[in-house]
Amino acid sequence: MFAQKYVTSQQNQTKMNRIFHARIALGQYLFLFLVAGMTVWALWDKHILLALIMAAILIVSIEKLIHTTYTITSDCNLVLYYGRFIKGKTIPLQEVTKVEQVYGIRLFGVGLMRCVLVHHGNKTEALMPVKEEEFIDVINKKRMK
Repeated sequence: MFAQKYVTSQQNQTKMNRIFHARIALGQYLFLFLVAGMTVWALWDKHILLALIMAAILIVSIEKLIHTTYTITSDCNLVLYYGRFIKGKTIPLQEVTKVEQVYGIRLFGVGLMRCVLVHHGNKTEALMPVKEEEFIDVINKKRMK
């Protein structure tokens, strides 16, 4: 009976989606701080229209940062979800030609910002998953199937 449950559990794992959350970079925190400061200043100085625009930008940015996920589905698709306000993308893994980890910004030979480039067709997506190596491994394993 235990062995039967174990086999069923392993079969379910092959049908499950793998979700990776996005890492938040220092520049994104600075952007949020700047927009929040501008919103407070606009409210303080009674620029209501500017305050509403800045508050809307702040809400959309926070929504995107919190809810960005990269899902590798069981039917071999990479689903990029950027929150409720921004349209996501679905990339079939058969179209992915190359996946590589790169350092976007280097200072004194030290990489400050890491991202994963996913090349598909003639397009490239720059992603920032929390666990880059595991993300690349899962994509490569799914592509080989």
